[in-house]
Amino acid sequence: MSQPKFTIGLDYGTDSVRSLIVNVETGEEVASVVFEYPRWKKQMYCDAPNNQFRQHPKDYLEGMEYTIVEALKLAPSGVAQNVVGISIDTTGSTPVAVDEKGTPLSLTPGFEENPNAMFVLWKDHTGVKEADEINQLSKEWNIDFTKFEGGVYSSEWFWAKLLHVIREDAGVFRAANSWVEHCDWIPAILTGNTNPKTLKRSRCAAGHKAMWHGDFDGLPTEEFLVKLDPLLSGLRDRLFKETFTCEVSAGTITPEWAAKLGLPTNVKIGVGAFDAHLGAVGAEIEPYYLSKVMGTSTCDMLIAPMGEVGDKLIAGICGQVDGSIVPGMLGMEAGQSAFGDIYAWFKNVLQWPAEQIIASSKLLDEATKAKLITEVSSRIIPELTKAAELIPIEESSIVALDWMNGRRTPDANQNLKGVISGLNLGSDAPRIFRALVEATAFGSKAIVDRFVREGVRIDGVIALGGVAKKSPFVMQIVCDVLNMPIKVARSEQACALGTAMAAAVVAGVYPNISEAQKKMGGGFEKTYSPDAKNAAKYQVLYAKYLKLGELIEFGMK
Repeated sequence: MSQPKFTIGLDYGTDSVRSLIVNVETGEEVASVVFEYPRWKKQMYCDAPNNQFRQHPKDYLEGMEYTIVEALKLAPSGVAQNVVGISIDTTGSTPVAVDEKGTPLSLTPGFEENPNAMFVLWKDHTGVKEADEINQLSKEWNIDFTKFEGGVYSSEWFWAKLLHVIREDAGVFRAANSWVEHCDWIPAILTGNTNPKTLKRSRCAAGHKAMWHGDFDGLPTEEFLVKLDPLLSGLRDRLFKETFTCEVSAGTITPEWAAKLGLPTNVKIGVGAFDAHLGAVGAEIEPYYLSKVMGTSTCDMLIAPMGEVGDKLIAGICGQVDGSIVPGMLGMEAGQSAFGDIYAWFKNVLQWPAEQIIASSKLLDEATKAKLITEVSSRIIPELTKAAELIPIEESSIVALDWMNGRRTPDANQNLKGVISGLNLGSDAPRIFRALVEATAFGSKAIVDRFVREGVRIDGVIALGGVAKKSPFVMQIVCDVLNMPIKVARSEQACALGTAMAAAVVAGVYPNISEAQKKMGGGFEKTYSPDAKNAAKYQVLYAKYLKLGELIEFGMK
């Protein structure tokens, strides 16, 4: 009897990295280990009030080694010798400045503690001004390089981030030979090909975030970039022209990394992609089903046959790219810049006085204070949920906007801010919380409506991620607002599972992503169905949400 084969899905999230070992024949999730980034946990290199969020590459390298080694220890005997592939997903756009060898500047002398030499995390919004300039120039240019990016460029994306950094930091500008996305750097490290000119670049990252497209013969032209800023002169030639989809091998693991991780030397390493895109694969996305990764933010993935929608230009989304999710299909991305983060923000607002008062109280010993603060923190959201569930939809006059971290889609605008309107002296914490949850649901509906308005149908919704798994309250509200069923993926680790599926194709176990999904998919654990009465009530509130949004956005202008 032949030995079963295994792949590893390496899933880099905002706060941690996870390694998941999967049996490619059965889809069994054999072992999994999570590593929280220690420097990020201390918020080193970050300046939250100014929307600066940076991560050190050491967090990524330490996390990769720890999680793979520890997961293999947890796996049954013999698994390590039968690992055939590793694929990687990361957040994005999360680029870093590198030297001519492809080494992040923060790993070179003189830049070790410089935030501008770190990876610029997806939610870093320091490049708002630069994004505005890209949008302005694109509309004036003879070619609109944003047209496959929904027609609006975001500060969360590649060019806005690197332009902001090199303008702000002359040292980084002089030392940077090129720039590399996180999802491209990890495969480069594992295969030993870190040369910026030859390492394999992800089409997912390039197409959705860097304005790469075949119609442009790659990236925006040198003339466009120099007009944007002369500092960009020559950079295009030091970046890339060719891109690759997630079923392509980036190479074979180096003997050094094989020894370090305890793996065979013939393990294939896949070209990387973004977490939400491979999460959609793990959640068994199919054409015209919207896959919603619902966590701190949301990423909404949609695929459709190129022959049916490939010629459409869909306004206001985060890009449409051939093969970015499933090779051979048009991959479309949308999402909300904040989702669960909004609930966490409200929790922190409520928790602040409790923390301050308890911490300074002379009535309690230090151990009791710590326990009480921990208890308060853990119970705020559950208690708010219980109370908010009892509030009838029509009772609250509060309407909120889910733009606490700007608006990703429709029509990216990171200058926008959150709003809570309709407050009165009876507006208590549960009512405000419910309004915030409804706002995130309305933001989801705005995305669905945009796809439909642009001529792309949506036949159903697939949900994955922490909120989808943990909050029936939120999920039912989203279901009622969208007025369509929502299937929740069974796997607790859909992103890592999708990445392991891609690795199985890279290793030659399956011919394509579809076959890997059929063999390795975990199915669905629950389906939410809309309540017709609630859906009708929410349609009225949604109209108020849209009107409030127009008032705020155009009032700012």
